[in-house]
Amino acid sequence: MDSHRVQSPMPADFARDTPGSGNAVISVSQLNRMVAGLIESGLPSLWVGGEISNLTRAASGHWYFTLKDAAAQVRCVMFRHKAQAVGFQPREGDRVEARGLAGLYQPRGDFQLGVEQLRRAGAGDLHQQFLRIRDRLLAEGLLAPERKRPLPAHPRRIGVITSPQAAALRDVLAVLRDRAPHIEVILYPAPVQGADAPAALARALATAARRAECDLLLLVRGGGSIEDLWAFNDEPLARAIADCPLPVVSGVGHETDTTIADFVADLRAPTPTAAAVLATPRREDLLAALAQTAGRLGRATQRMLDTREQRLDMAAGRLRSPSAQWALRAQALEALVGRLNRAGRQALDHGERRLEHVQARLRSPDWASARQRLDAVARRLGLAAERVVASRADRLDGLAQQLELVSPRAVLARGYAILQRADGSVVRRAADVPAGEPLRAALAEGALELTVLSSSPPAPRGLR
Repeated sequence: MDSHRVQSPMPADFARDTPGSGNAVISVSQLNRMVAGLIESGLPSLWVGGEISNLTRAASGHWYFTLKDAAAQVRCVMFRHKAQAVGFQPREGDRVEARGLAGLYQPRGDFQLGVEQLRRAGAGDLHQQFLRIRDRLLAEGLLAPERKRPLPAHPRRIGVITSPQAAALRDVLAVLRDRAPHIEVILYPAPVQGADAPAALARALATAARRAECDLLLLVRGGGSIEDLWAFNDEPLARAIADCPLPVVSGVGHETDTTIADFVADLRAPTPTAAAVLATPRREDLLAALAQTAGRLGRATQRMLDTREQRLDMAAGRLRSPSAQWALRAQALEALVGRLNRAGRQALDHGERRLEHVQARLRSPDWASARQRLDAVARRLGLAAERVVASRADRLDGLAQQLELVSPRAVLARGYAILQRADGSVVRRAADVPAGEPLRAALAEGALELTVLSSSPPAPRGLR
């Protein structure tokens, strides 16, 4: 890593408080705090490459190690929440690249690097290359979910592309033997690591596609570093997987490992063992399904036989000899003739009764009974008219009494009088009539001619 000289302004109080600039004396804690502040404010987050040594994994989950090169070393600490995000387990002697902030562990005065990210040496370049390949294939639509093909539900033959010496092959064969021993397995050998591996794996895919003897292919390899798995990030191999006419299941590395082959394959399995599991149904499940199907088929067959036998019994019951059929039809004909005769007689009887009724109505009318009915109706009408007249008279008397109560004559009969001027207007207030004006007083019987001598104001309400 190239070295860079970083200059940062010194705090204003640093020169004033240091022993060399005056008589002030500071504590060791103050000194370490000043140095830590200078380091942390003067150095940005850096990537540092080196070799791991003195690695310790504490019970708390923190990692402590030394990062060194040929000429120097630096203490490093990586706290648990950061260490959990590392995709591999570092070991003594591993070449790594660590990104972190330089600082000072003040209790001991140790200079250290607080590591935030850790990757294998060169992994950064490989990762960038990985992203470029992935983005290029994504832009071409080779990673689109809609182009993924479903796996056959009941494969008869499975092809495995891997190294004959790989532990992944033994794991896959063991799973297939346990889950589906009836399925035939064909191995297409190819190296899974090294410079020649991508081309060999692509040739194995082409061979399997050309021979077309399998229902699907398993592309598997055990775990390893990013360099070990790099063959499965090869772009030509990814295109060969996409062009393969057979469904491909990719089971490369461990759960945390992801390769370009996983993105392009029709199905990604976290491990080779999981790939074998996803590709095959369990023999016990198949036998159970077969037993259920056989049971349903047997029950359906029995129901069909029962239905056919019932239909046969019904048909046999309806099947008679020709003479018996003619006898039944003759009986039915006789019944119809009887019903026709009865219907004719009933129609004639009904017509005769209607004729007699009409004849009876055409005879001379009974004037005596008609007169009696007319007299009865006249009596009922007279009684109803009397009741209506009496009701109307009672109502008229009631209205007359109510009218009499509000009549001015009834008021005058109680001793009151109505005073009127010469023009006929009614006098309501004494103040409106001047002295000497003639008035007329209308009484219940007759009237009086009066002359006003004087008027007085109304008395207060309490004195009336």
